[in-house]
This record gives sequence, structure tokens and C-alpha cells, in this order.
Amino acid sequence: MTDALPIRRALLSVSDKTGIVEFARFLAARGAEILSTGGTAQAIRDAGIPVKDVSEHTGFPEILDGRVKTLVPQVHGGILGRRDLADHLAQMDKHAIAPIDLVAVNLYPFEATVAKGAAFEDCIENIDIGGPAMIRSAAKNFSGVVVCTEPAHLARVTADLEAAGGTSLALRKELAAAAYARTAAYDAAISGWFAGQLGQEFPPRLAVAGVLKQRLRYGENPHQKAGFYLSGETREGIATARQVQGKELSYNNLNDTDAAYECVAEFDKPAIVIVKHANPCGVAEGADLASAWDKALLCDPVSAFGGIVAANRPLDAAAAEKIAAIFTEVVIAPGADEAAQAIFARKKNLRLLLTGGVPDPVAPGLFFKSVAGGFLAQSRDAGRVTAEALKVVTKRAPTEAEIADLLFAFRVCKHVKSNAIIYAKGMATVGIGAGQMNRVESSRIAAWKSEAAAKAAGLPEPLAKGSVVASDAFFPFADGLETAAAAGVTAVIQPGGSIRDNEVIEAADKAGLAMVFTGMRHFRH
Repeated sequence: MTDALPIRRALLSVSDKTGIVEFARFLAARGAEILSTGGTAQAIRDAGIPVKDVSEHTGFPEILDGRVKTLVPQVHGGILGRRDLADHLAQMDKHAIAPIDLVAVNLYPFEATVAKGAAFEDCIENIDIGGPAMIRSAAKNFSGVVVCTEPAHLARVTADLEAAGGTSLALRKELAAAAYARTAAYDAAISGWFAGQLGQEFPPRLAVAGVLKQRLRYGENPHQKAGFYLSGETREGIATARQVQGKELSYNNLNDTDAAYECVAEFDKPAIVIVKHANPCGVAEGADLASAWDKALLCDPVSAFGGIVAANRPLDAAAAEKIAAIFTEVVIAPGADEAAQAIFARKKNLRLLLTGGVPDPVAPGLFFKSVAGGFLAQSRDAGRVTAEALKVVTKRAPTEAEIADLLFAFRVCKHVKSNAIIYAKGMATVGIGAGQMNRVESSRIAAWKSEAAAKAAGLPEPLAKGSVVASDAFFPFADGLETAAAAGVTAVIQPGGSIRDNEVIEAADKAGLAMVFTGMRHFRH
């Protein structure tokens, strides 16, 4: 086959008609015959461009409410017939099958139909059959056919035709690969939706697809390569964010920003979360974002330097001034008023991301982690503990103020790497211990950080004095609780369930602490 192949006959049938009329005009001007169907044919015809209905070309009418219109030999034979095989050409000639050199098809909008909450039957009718079949046929026969599955591909083909009078083999291969990726993603969306309709959280075969949004400079480390893919989920967050200013986001920026925004979404009142290396280093609720920032920063001002800041309310000037006062890598929020944006604009390297909303912390979804030879999938940790679910296990019951802080701390626990220990007071973290191999070390680290933060702020006693403590999983021994008691806590929240629960309860009673069990843990490895 010669490398540059001219377009003598093209089949255009698209749902997204961006650029299709201009492309049809370009092809017609070069003498190509244009075949089309339905709304695409009408748009081309309305523009005064010659077009032939597929039914006229095949001699077979559209039937079954349009379900069958291109699934005929005259179409697929014209696409699949190999131009370099005399036998194929002879058979095509015998059966009056004309070669089709270009197929431009983008599929029925199944994903968009599902996203808008359409009825079951509407979703079924938006499953394209003929489109994927033509795409796959054209991609298989890339040696003689070029396939376009996105509006951007039309410009690529136009450039080749203008430059060489035909499409290059390199472009045909590239667009064939893109075509199979598109049909794979389309089938993944359909199979995932069907599994959901059947209530199959983990179907026997799970297909996952993504669209590359950004090729990243590198991964966690400079020697690693990375890309940012969109799954199609409409959940507000890092994938839906609009970057208002700042440098390109890195792999670590994206990972940390996602962690911060998922955490801040847990809270109903104005809240700020400061994250460093995917772990919160300061979390607080306040009457407004500015006061929440002050409380969050107090917890660990050293780690906050160069961190990620998330807010669950639109940012105003008061909050922006405080956040911009220290070096911050990324700020993410539902919105920001003009005054806040002007303040952040002074920091040209700061990335400001606006999402338009806050993710629902209890929404269903899957979380994936790759392992050798496969991947693990689990439902998102949407668990929430309410005051009514708490079981008091000590002689003293917690006060209402302690209960509020306990629930706050336990929500933070969900977003801190295990073993996680959170000291909280006044709806703010005052000490965080994360990622240690045993729980007592996390307790000690969190207490030490509360002492360091108090010293930095010129306060007379550690922040943890008079606080409550939350543990993401049960205390296997009493030593972790005893460490917290020594730090000055007054109440404890933990899942319970250890064979030594009685020892831990006795230690709490001995220290005069109130303790509640949740029956739910929040491991985050």
C-alpha cells in the first residue's frame, strides 16, 4: 500500500457535530463522495454540500426505528475490504461494494445520558451498536481506511490531506489506536452501568477506562512518568476543578489536593484543611474561613509551610489574606470572590483551583490500588458515625462539648494514614500522629506536636491539654490510651473490638476519662 491514501469516499455519522460541516465541505471540494445518516446528513445537506444517504448507497432502508442502518455488507464490506488483496477487490466488485476510505463516527451519548439520570429505557436506546462496529472495522483495516472518533481528529486528517494529498500510515495507525481506546471506554461505561442496575458492586469482569487530561512532568519522583486521567465521574473535586492561576500541577500536587478536598468535604460548618504529603496537618471548623484557618494553622505551623489548603466555602478576602501570608502550593475551594482572587494573584506560583462545589462525602464509588498482576478495588470509605451510634463504655459519659469534638476528630481520622491518632479541641485538631507502625508511637508523636505547636505560639501549656483523642482503629493495648491521658485528654473515641478492650476501659476509668466505641474503623493505609 502507498503511504498517503486519498479520500474518495467518506462516511460521516456523528452525534457531536463539531466541525463536521466544515470537514464535509473540505472533502467535497476535493471530489470525495460523502455518505451520511440522519441528523448528520441533514446538517451537511442544509449547508448546501452534496451528500448521499447511506440507505440510498446500500439500497437497504433504515429499519427498526433506526437500529439497523449501517449493519449491512455494503457498509462493512466497503470498510473492511483490503485494497492490497486482489481476491478482496474481486469480491467487492462482484457484490457492488464500493470502498469507503474514511469513517468519521462518534457514538451515541450514552455516558451523558446516564449522567443526567435518564430512565432505564432511554439509557438502553443510547447504546450505539452500528457506530462501534464501523469504528472497529475501520480501525482494523487502518492500512486502507482512516477513522475519526473525535472532532479533533478531523483537523489531523485535513492537515494530512493538505500536505500530501492523502492520509499517512502513521496517522491511520494512531487514529486506529484511539478508536479502539474509545470503544473500550464506551463498553466500560455500559458494562459499569449495567452492573449498577443489577446491584453488582464487584462484577465478575470489571472494566475501567479514563481519558488523559494532562501528561504530568513526572510522578512522585523525577525518574517516574505520570499522567492524569479522568474517569467520567461527575464528583466535584480535583478532576472538575478550574485552575485560575499558578504553575502546572504535579503528580504530588494532585494527590495531596485530592486528599485535602475530600477531607474538608466532611464538615458542615466553614472549614479549612491543610495537607502535607497526603496527610492533614491542621483541620478546623470556624464561624468563617478566616477563623477556621487560624485554628487549623495553630495545630502544626511548621508542616503547613509549602502545604495544600482546602476550604469548603467560597473564599473571601479575609481568608485569602491569611492563607497567602505563608508559602502555599495549592488552594482549592468551591469558589473565590474577586477580592480573594486578586490577593492570590500576588503569589504567581500559587495554584488556585475552583471546583464549583464540594464532593459528597457519603456518595458511593470505588477506590483502586494497583498490585503486581492486577488491582484491588473497594468501595469509597463513606462511613459516618453519629452521636446516636456511640456506645459509652466508661463510668463517665462524655459531655455534649466532648461529643462534638469526638465526632469531629473521628471524621478527621478517616483521612489520616494509619495508625492515626487525632487530638482535637474546640472543633480543631491540636495534635496529629500519622503513619506509624504502632498506635502508641502515633499517640506520642501527636502529643509531642501539640507541645511544639503551643511553644511556637507562646502558649503556657500543650494544645492537647483538655482535648479529646480519636483513634482510627482499636487500641490493642492500654499504652496508647495512657499516652493520650498523659497528654491531658478528657475523652476518647475509638472503634473498640480488641480482645483487650476491658484493659483499655479500665485504664480510661482509672484516668477519669470518658470513652465511647463507634463499632466502625477508618484504616487508611
